[in-house]
Amino acid sequence: MTISLRPHQLRALAAMDQHDKGQIIVPTGGGKTFIMIQHAIRMIQRNGFDYDLRRPATKTIVVVAPRILLAQQLCNEFVALIGKYQLPRIAYLHVHSGNLKDYESTTNAGRIYDWAVGNWKRNQIIFTTYHSLHKVQESGINPDILYYDEAHNSTARSFFPAVDHFAEEATKNYFFTATPKYSNNLTRQMGMNVPTVYGDIICNVAAKELIEVGSIIPPTIIPFDTDLTRTRGAEHEYDVDATLTVLDEIDDNINAKVVVSIGSSRVLDNMLGRTSLLEELKERGYDVLHVTSKFGAYVNDKKVNRTTFIDTLNKWGKEDDRKFIVFHYSILSEGISVPGLTHCVMLRQLSIIEMAQTVGRVIRMNTDDKKDIERGIIKAGDLKMYRKQTGFVMTPAKSLHTVKRLQRVVDDIFVKGIPPLPLSYK
Repeated sequence: MTISLRPHQLRALAAMDQHDKGQIIVPTGGGKTFIMIQHAIRMIQRNGFDYDLRRPATKTIVVVAPRILLAQQLCNEFVALIGKYQLPRIAYLHVHSGNLKDYESTTNAGRIYDWAVGNWKRNQIIFTTYHSLHKVQESGINPDILYYDEAHNSTARSFFPAVDHFAEEATKNYFFTATPKYSNNLTRQMGMNVPTVYGDIICNVAAKELIEVGSIIPPTIIPFDTDLTRTRGAEHEYDVDATLTVLDEIDDNINAKVVVSIGSSRVLDNMLGRTSLLEELKERGYDVLHVTSKFGAYVNDKKVNRTTFIDTLNKWGKEDDRKFIVFHYSILSEGISVPGLTHCVMLRQLSIIEMAQTVGRVIRMNTDDKKDIERGIIKAGDLKMYRKQTGFVMTPAKSLHTVKRLQRVVDDIFVKGIPPLPLSYK
């Protein structure tokens, strides 16, 4: 089977062929998951013959994600693409606390080992989180390849020891992110600028290139004014006013798909439970979704599991005539791929990395625009011909410092063509 790869994806795969360890820096929307899957497929296809065991050699692959939701999404993408190839049978395992209908999931080191032994004749792909990666380590299995998604998360103090272990023990380690996190104190050995763990940057893709080839669109920052002043104890009132102000500024002809970052689960609970916001949104024709780690996931007042939540987001994101607004604290800030989002609203203080990741939610291409580019109907990079020409990033104008930092992030990524490094913003 032949699948068309973009030039930057081919460069990344070529770099991975040349290096057993390294960082692949790709802006959000640049298809880093596709790179990872293609590399995994190539590694499985290149398996030779194990003469000691007199059978085809197999690979054990570990895919690490920052959250359970993202681990599940990555699994779905791996299975869907791998299924299009004539590959030997593959065994899948999830190592995290999430409950799955179609795959075994465990955090018990003994069960992980038993599963690996029981599937020794198969290629194995394990999906885990940074939080649970140490369980894979404790199991005593020896993975061949590790792919780290949103790899800046790996530098956290509690996650780093397992990453450090596999950086030495596994044959290949690849770190994917749009926002590398460096340390200015190398004695702590927990920044991605530590080459013994993370290798060098082996591929760095500029956002400009992705815009020119029709992979992403540029963002537009829009500061907005609100009538209220944010005060302690009444944060929810300010955020409700800000949300409605943003919606007032959106063109009525646009079926907006809006993601809103809220300051805390408590504030969101108060917004939805102590004001008339839900009724106001319904009157405006918006479906309403919200998710926090504390209260769970909801679709139009109905509590659902997180898989259903993400599936609904993906489905609605592809529907041109659908308007919706989704509130969250941090769960949707990175990694989760939702098509169609038109606006993101920042109502909490974000780090540089969080800013860049949040911008990434709205720069994904419209699916019909992508199809028209593939068919030659419109030219890649000819933004004026796109249905979705930009992604809007909205933040309160009163937070002048936030607006300036956000603009610097956007300038770094989309003008200078470099990832925003937190150290340079200090």
